[in-house]
Amino acid sequence: MPNVLAPIITLVSLGILFGLTLAYAAKKFHVPTDPMIDMILSKLPGANCGACGKAGCMGFAQALLAGELDLHACASVAAENRKSIAELLGLNIEERTKLVSSLHCCGGNRAKDKYLYDGMKDCLAVSLILGGQKECKYGCLTYGTCVKACPYDAIEMTGDSFPRVIEEKCTACGICVNVCPKKLYSLIPFDASFAKIYVACSSRDIGKVVMSACPVGCIACRRCEKACTHGAMKVEDNLARIDYEKCTGCMECVKVCPTKVIKVR
Repeated sequence: MPNVLAPIITLVSLGILFGLTLAYAAKKFHVPTDPMIDMILSKLPGANCGACGKAGCMGFAQALLAGELDLHACASVAAENRKSIAELLGLNIEERTKLVSSLHCCGGNRAKDKYLYDGMKDCLAVSLILGGQKECKYGCLTYGTCVKACPYDAIEMTGDSFPRVIEEKCTACGICVNVCPKKLYSLIPFDASFAKIYVACSSRDIGKVVMSACPVGCIACRRCEKACTHGAMKVEDNLARIDYEKCTGCMECVKVCPTKVIKVR
């Protein structure tokens, strides 16, 4: 019995000793923080996404307090929390239109493959092999790197092996914009007063080439441009583009698009 108790007593004693030592060290070497930093941090999302250019929310709070960053540099903070931070710091903030991320492609598994890829399930990895496995050199590679990168779970994969943005969760942090090797994402205005539209294609090929690779791509037919009486639709470089300063959400362009590539949120 004494042979069993001795090591147990030794381990317990060492545990207590190390615990007291760590507690003393924590108190001795504690670096006091500015209480204002803690107040700002309590209002931030805490995702530490780094989209503001700083190393997480702590870096943003410190830069904000030092006057190095604008309050709007954090796109992820909720509107009411942004107001609270502005009041804490005595700042004036301007109301801005909500932005959401949009994927300018809708091909998915409907777009043809030019080879069978069997490797790391990552868009950047497959893009290094002849630009990706899709016939359309502009199209989504469907391996969901954006889904994995989004810190807010605002992108999900659909049954068509295709990413979909969940507008209610999107904070417009811009991480998906930066991580997509095909540069298919952009941040567009999201006005609750009417349904926003966007062009779910990025191909700049001529219509014949587009249709040979994907049945749901923009063929630059210009029907949307002719249908829009507000001058918000323009076809440039074989791709329909929307001027959101002019768009009224009338959706005439959506009605006439033959490939249904102009989507409504």
